[in-house]
Amino acid sequence: MHATASIERPAALETPTPPASVPPRNMAVDAYRGLVMLLMMGEVMNFAAVSRAYPGSLFWRVLAFNQTHVPWAGMSLHDTIQPGFTFLVGVALPYSIASRARKGESFRHQLLHAIWRSFLLVILGIFLRSIGRPITYFTFEDTLTQIGLGYTFAFLLAYCRPKWQWTALGAILFGYWLAWALYPAPGPGFNYAAVGVPSGWTHNFSGFASHWNMNSNLGQAFDVWFLNLFPRVSRFAFNDGGYLTLSFIPTLGTMLLGLRAGEWFRSAAPKIPIKKFLIAGALLMAAGLILHFTGICPIVKRIWTPAWTLFSGGVCMYFLAAFSWIIDLKGYRRWAFPLMVVGMNSIAAYMIAHLWEDFFITNLHVNFGYGIFRIFGTGLEPLMLGITVMLLYWWCLYWMYRKRLFLRI
Repeated sequence: MHATASIERPAALETPTPPASVPPRNMAVDAYRGLVMLLMMGEVMNFAAVSRAYPGSLFWRVLAFNQTHVPWAGMSLHDTIQPGFTFLVGVALPYSIASRARKGESFRHQLLHAIWRSFLLVILGIFLRSIGRPITYFTFEDTLTQIGLGYTFAFLLAYCRPKWQWTALGAILFGYWLAWALYPAPGPGFNYAAVGVPSGWTHNFSGFASHWNMNSNLGQAFDVWFLNLFPRVSRFAFNDGGYLTLSFIPTLGTMLLGLRAGEWFRSAAPKIPIKKFLIAGALLMAAGLILHFTGICPIVKRIWTPAWTLFSGGVCMYFLAAFSWIIDLKGYRRWAFPLMVVGMNSIAAYMIAHLWEDFFITNLHVNFGYGIFRIFGTGLEPLMLGITVMLLYWWCLYWMYRKRLFLRI
């Protein structure tokens, strides 16, 4: 991911043959990033509302499930967005470091830039979460904030040997798991309603796995202390979705998995290390499933458990392998262009989806009314409106692509 606070005009995007010292862009990575962003932006199509309009349709139920987060344990397609976003930050890191090294930047200069990038990502995440609120809403579970909190550490680890990167990954995940395991689990009389767990909630674990129940864990205790250090309209008591500040620690593990994938890309060039991606993906997913089904550590995205880091990291490896196989090995590239337009401007896409959705919807209704979106019936109205907004999103990004305007930090 290329996060951004400035507008950059590359001299040329479509140069015939780049100089030998400057490797071409990795199209598979750009396309994968584009898919991740489109899945995020695609929330505007509101499959859940369409599914409610057609309660007997398995087709719409499946689409709706995969456009929403699972309540607690497990994974939907929508749940792959944040790990994919984070994983690709790690994949891009070796390329970024190599590019800056070619320009003669010192380690100190690169480190200062990494710290600045981390700061901007955190601030941008807080800014987006504060929209529509009376005062700044200090929260640190946003995707950009989570990446920002761990980015500088990932940068430093990028300068370590692979064995130390793997060691760091293991230490992060085991240490985080141990801290949660040692924190007292909620007892049978725990008042879940007091921490925002809905009545009738059926997703709590029993036994040892209950250390990872919603809003009754180490991360929740930390946030009750930490988030109340900041000015707030009212005292923080819980996050409605169970999301946590401390999730940035295992999220760093996801970035490190992406870092290894990016270094495999660079070291194998011009070959594509598909086999490594497939083997690593299988091992990571198997490890996550073993931890989950043995009750040692459940797979929960909302609190980014170590088992989730492993399992989702394996899924990301398979996505990357699939894109690399289709684009690089099979040479099918034209189909990926719409994805690349989005993937090459990921922060712009993120900002457009968060800032312009209401603007587009309001103006479409004002200028075209409601009837045009009901051409296929009221049940499909949210879909038709969403498709229109998605086309407007993409047109904006395509215009930026044609003008060589790319937001970067």
